Amino acid sequence: MSQKETPLFTGLIEHAKKDPIQFHIPGHKKGAGIDPEFRQFIGDNALSIDLINIGPLDDLHAPKGMIKRAQDLAAEAFGADHTFFSVQGTSGAIMTMVMTVCGPGDKIIVPRNVHKSVMSAIVFSGATPIFIHPEIDKNLGISHGITTDAVEKALEQHPDAKGVLVINPTYFGISADLKKIVEIAHSYSVPVLVDEAHGVHIHFHEDLPLSAMQAGADMAATSVHKLGGSMTQSSVLNVREGLVSPQRVQSILSMMTTTSTSYLLLASLDVARKRLATEGHELIQKTIELANYTRDKINEIPNISCIGKEILGTKATFDYDPTKLIIPVYELGITGYDVEKWLREKYLIEVELSDLYNILCIITPGDTKNDVDTLIKALNELSSEFNAMKEHDDVKERILLPDIPVLALTPRDAFYSETEIVSFEESAGRIIAEFIMVYPPGIPIFIPGEIITEENLTYIKKNLEVGLPVQGPEDPTLNKIRVIKEHRAIR
Repeated sequence: MSQKETPLFTGLIEHAKKDPIQFHIPGHKKGAGIDPEFRQFIGDNALSIDLINIGPLDDLHAPKGMIKRAQDLAAEAFGADHTFFSVQGTSGAIMTMVMTVCGPGDKIIVPRNVHKSVMSAIVFSGATPIFIHPEIDKNLGISHGITTDAVEKALEQHPDAKGVLVINPTYFGISADLKKIVEIAHSYSVPVLVDEAHGVHIHFHEDLPLSAMQAGADMAATSVHKLGGSMTQSSVLNVREGLVSPQRVQSILSMMTTTSTSYLLLASLDVARKRLATEGHELIQKTIELANYTRDKINEIPNISCIGKEILGTKATFDYDPTKLIIPVYELGITGYDVEKWLREKYLIEVELSDLYNILCIITPGDTKNDVDTLIKALNELSSEFNAMKEHDDVKERILLPDIPVLALTPRDAFYSETEIVSFEESAGRIIAEFIMVYPPGIPIFIPGEIITEENLTYIKKNLEVGLPVQGPEDPTLNKIRVIKEHRAIR
């Protein structure tokens, strides 16, 4: 088959053209039964292929026809032995990876700065996480990747681990030496699982970090929707045979996936793969050039910078993706969240992420020079407005990034333990039984089973004070926290 083909999307169009009488779900019946205002906005074409897994359209849970052909084309494009489409986002694909290799009591080596979906899968599977502490960037207040030394040490201590999970690249576009990590893990016959949520495009250009499949990894959960042009919530799971059973992957993924799979999402994966495979290199080249132009212009603005190749050189910063614009703003004396709000209110600009010290903007083939020129203009105005107001002290000294808490219980044991509710202020020293994270990026500050520390409570309060979205706990106000119940001795 040719990478110019779109067997799934084409098959859906041909089916819709026949205009069959539908006595099956979805109940809107090609839009006739849906709200008229919504129908006019969405359009009849989209509604005509919002279908269900009837015979002619194949079944994602047991693909044999057009879905299988589309997945086979994707496998060829990504250099995988098998590719599975996910309509549960990359979170569903990540949980599938972990649950494919891990069962109750099994060890899995993971960075502590993983996405919440990894920890959710660890709770579901009953696995025991062996945490590797990521390298901390104290200039930016963010975590990078894990080092080859740390992976080697973890495997020496835990050669019975069922998998090594790596983030490649990180949310901020930083990559470790993935190829070397794979070589180390494979020397122990341990599979490598890659959270490639922010790296679908890297496979298609030589000036970007190595992709998971290029580095020889065994599985990679890859967000096509984030940077590859498919619709939100559509992702792929790429698999290499050898240390992982593709049949097991299919079985677990089916358990994690709705039986009412969205053909709109599936079709968007099919056409996104076609574009990446046939035009990806050219599109990404232009994207890199646009990102570098933007970076150079931002670096001319007083007290604002945009991180580039200077971030490389440590064991955890082996390579980087220049299409991710990390923009520190702390020298203006304001937070990244302040900048996010200012850009929204003044220029109708929305950023990918803000934290206490930075904003993150992503450049994709969907951006134009006019878009980035507006961002540059806005940041120039921002600098002029806040530079005159800021106190000229060493704001870098105030960067707060607390130590990772100690894990006292496995996340599953903690999540299902007998618990009680305590006040936020009185929770230090207790074992937490729920997640607390800032989303985006969705990296937990606490996971179930960790010992709560004053330092991390202070960090949470700081995020709340500036308005950042702290999520996870049952009490959204964070006045209360669920902890493991303490049983006191009877006197």
